[in-house]
Amino acid sequence: MASLTNALAMGQHPLKSGVRRIKGDVRLNGAPAKVDQPVLPGDNIITGANSEVLYVMADNAYLMRENSSIQFLQDGAVNVLRLITGKVLAVFGPGRKRLETPAATIGIRGTACYMETEESRLYFCLCYGTADIQPLADVSQARTLTTQYHDAPLYIGKQPGKTVVEPAPVINHRDLELVMLEEAVGRQPPFMQLKNRDTNSY
Repeated sequence: MASLTNALAMGQHPLKSGVRRIKGDVRLNGAPAKVDQPVLPGDNIITGANSEVLYVMADNAYLMRENSSIQFLQDGAVNVLRLITGKVLAVFGPGRKRLETPAATIGIRGTACYMETEESRLYFCLCYGTADIQPLADVSQARTLTTQYHDAPLYIGKQPGKTVVEPAPVINHRDLELVMLEEAVGRQPPFMQLKNRDTNSY
């Protein structure tokens, strides 16, 4: 089966809200997910081994990789994405949103990010936009981060220590995927306006 990104790149089936692409074993609230099925606050979506899913919720789009589990919640006016385990690339429209992970709570607004859980830490790349990052192991290391182009990826540790937050390389996500996710919700990533950028550089 062609990858989700390749299918999007070929212009197949313009995206709308709901599940748009499924590869392998994808479960929504415990049952096999179906194309066009909506994903709503309160829902839990899980991918199995060698599986992947792309879905759209309003003006947000998500690409979940294998062995991942995410729950969507609503906290008053704030939309909450709870990454329980795994890997997800996401683009977000305007408005307050909160990411809850095993290592940090992250407030975002109109941004894109890639997250990947590990046993002892979280990988977090703010691909572009602004995020308020609060490590659970040491709130004194909280920071507000603004980036334009994968400027400051981080490892965020789960155990207290002097180096709870450390610089990281750019890993496991590509500009082409960000372009496709943004196109799914009628936008372009800001780096498309920058000259001499290779959208396949990652």
